[in-house]
Amino acid sequence: MKLNNSMLDKLGDILESSIDGIYITDGQANTLMINKAYERITGIKREELIGKNMNDVVKLGYISESATLLVLDNKEVNTIEQNFKTGKKALVTATPVFDDDGNITMVVANVRDITELYELKEKLHENEYLTRKYYRELEQMKLQLLKNTNIVARDKKMLDVIQIAKRISSLDVTALLTGETGVGKDEIAKFIYRNSERKNNQFIKINCGAIPGTLIEAELFGYEKGAFTGANKDGKMGLFEVADGGTLFLDEIGEIPLDMQVKLLRVLQDNEVKRVGGIKSVKVDVRIIAATNRNLEEMVKEKLFREDLYYRLNIVPISIPPLRERKDDIIPLVHYFLSKLNKKYNFNKSLTAEALSYLYEYEWKGNVRELKNIIERIIIMSNDDVITKEDLPKDMIHIDDALKISAADELISLKTALEKVERHMLKIAFERHGNVRAAAKALAIDPATFVRKRKKYR
Repeated sequence: MKLNNSMLDKLGDILESSIDGIYITDGQANTLMINKAYERITGIKREELIGKNMNDVVKLGYISESATLLVLDNKEVNTIEQNFKTGKKALVTATPVFDDDGNITMVVANVRDITELYELKEKLHENEYLTRKYYRELEQMKLQLLKNTNIVARDKKMLDVIQIAKRISSLDVTALLTGETGVGKDEIAKFIYRNSERKNNQFIKINCGAIPGTLIEAELFGYEKGAFTGANKDGKMGLFEVADGGTLFLDEIGEIPLDMQVKLLRVLQDNEVKRVGGIKSVKVDVRIIAATNRNLEEMVKEKLFREDLYYRLNIVPISIPPLRERKDDIIPLVHYFLSKLNKKYNFNKSLTAEALSYLYEYEWKGNVRELKNIIERIIIMSNDDVITKEDLPKDMIHIDDALKISAADELISLKTALEKVERHMLKIAFERHGNVRAAAKALAIDPATFVRKRKKYR
């Protein structure tokens, strides 16, 4: 069917309205038609190209290579990536149009701008580079922050705690550490001390819950000779005097008797102590760090703790989250304790990925202290160098939801069950750490093994 002038005009309008560039040549590669989109994409005006042969267009440097010439050579559809003299880039697909005798009468090239894709790709590479750079810098900051400490922290919640502790270390303010038993309040207190101006002076810890109420005053404030039956004949300095110029860590402050709370408040307000049986007050310069696993606010409401003392201690509160809420710390802590205990007992023991998965999912109600004790127990009691699920305490072993089987179901093979656990751990590790190296380290395998196993389950 031949096209009349009206149809040709409509066809021209259609080509002009295309968002993709259109470049049409005859069977000898002479340029017949170019649409507006081609001009926009390439930055080349149609007047420069109409009538020119594609061989000349390439020679003159308008384009890097011609898909049209490839079509005329092999008589097939060809797609290439094309660069223009304006610096633009495009994906070009050239299609031959044949007559009834099989001769090429025209070549229609579709041109799609990919300059923005390249720019996005470059920005992506740049962002990946910056991400790696910032990650390395963050790791260096972590190492510097935790240098010369016994603190193992990878979880953001715990790193935030350490940053707060670091910020107040050089400021001579009272800090109140709160958190469940075993979360690491002792280590945070030592961290504050080691990063303070008082680090070259005394750090004295006293467990307020371990000293009988009748003796705690004498321990804290000291006593004069003959103050009470059985007292040292020369008297004794209290811990406030011993810690003069240094730091006093009052652990389990919530256990201190109410009558002692009044005297402790006076020391904090006046910076002086009076020994039991003494008359004179002694000036002391002591920084106080207090800690408790109890809710002091509730104790204040119940009249079990003085409100004025609570506010005096609570100048900078630092709440340390339980281990179950900072799960990214669990596996690093396992490896830390495993390494220390291997060295202590001259062992060379390791944990399987399955055993690690159970340790990771465990609730750890006793927090870091419980984790350390269990690692020490299993490293001592296990018969082989490789510690498996069977070596873990029985109450720790639970079945993952993905592996639960109802009584009506058939049992799956052990191999299938283990594969499900392995797949689950690989997925969780990568989601939490965001890269292969860190995820592999968390699972105690090398990155190549991690990649191989991940590909297997994909």
